[in-house]
Amino acid sequence: MGFWDRFSTDIGVDLGTCNTLIYVRGQGIVVNEPSVVAIERGTKRVMAVGAEAKRMLWKTPSDIIAIRPMADGVIADMDSTEKMIRYFVSRIIKKRHLLRSTRMKIGIPTCITEVEKRAVLEAAYKAGAKDVSVIEESLAAAIGAQIPIHEPAGHMVCDIGGGTTEVSVISLGGMVVTSAIRLGGDKFDEAIIRDVRNMHNLIIGQQTAERLKIAIGNAVSDEEVKKVEIKGTDAITGLPRRLEVASSEVQEALKEPSYQIVEEIKRTLGKTPPELAADIIERGIVMTGGGSLLKGLPKLISQETGVPVILVEHPLDCVAIGAGQAFELYKDIDSDRSIYASLSN
Repeated sequence: MGFWDRFSTDIGVDLGTCNTLIYVRGQGIVVNEPSVVAIERGTKRVMAVGAEAKRMLWKTPSDIIAIRPMADGVIADMDSTEKMIRYFVSRIIKKRHLLRSTRMKIGIPTCITEVEKRAVLEAAYKAGAKDVSVIEESLAAAIGAQIPIHEPAGHMVCDIGGGTTEVSVISLGGMVVTSAIRLGGDKFDEAIIRDVRNMHNLIIGQQTAERLKIAIGNAVSDEEVKKVEIKGTDAITGLPRRLEVASSEVQEALKEPSYQIVEEIKRTLGKTPPELAADIIERGIVMTGGGSLLKGLPKLISQETGVPVILVEHPLDCVAIGAGQAFELYKDIDSDRSIYASLSN
């Protein structure tokens, strides 16, 4: 173990559209909070971060603004993102001088641009980290899901976050085929909001839509029809109104975004080399990310592709854990390759 390894803190970060998770080597997941910041409008002073700030969304007075600084898996507000990272990391590392020996690896979608990637790195450096690098989300998710990615075999990972869905085929520690779309859990919520307004002339917020999705959302038809009462604003009268929504309506609203994910998986399978495709048929598609928790989605994907689907035990944690563990994993792989090369010579 080198000097840096002995005195640095390795941190894996899933800087998600909906939630930020931080993994610390030797401690596990130490932060799991909504990606929301509440700021005083005039002074830009941080009033709240995380769960406390999320409770303020769409409920603040004029002098306070509660925002989600991440959108579609990328930074929408640089200043707020920096403050959010700084706040979460300061909860883990109390002393400022220790922060300067922190190595941070952040999971990013493959669909983001170089400018967006630089924005992620800049926000982390401004928050005080000494050494910052990025890792593709699906690769981090595979590591976090304990998939043996360094083996000469094909593994498919579908990581569905709040803002993006990434589908990758991994072999020998790298991504052979990968694709990503800016569609995730937020689009599920938006579809429910749109459907409730079109069908019932009722305007609801994102938190209400999310509650419906979690309570009675389903990607496939369910024999048992469940109902949930919601409250919103009548689009015609402007007055508050209650409404009972059936699970069949929510399932219909979720059909379009669900099938967009299915089509992306099919496209990725179509680009996969035959030998790796054979491995995937045998090993199945591994699903990670909060969006994969939508009831019936693994079943729908399996039905439409003909490939087994495995939902990992803790899908929300995989990217953060994998990003943190990548420091050691890739060091070990590089070491193994060096030993192999010396033996070959």
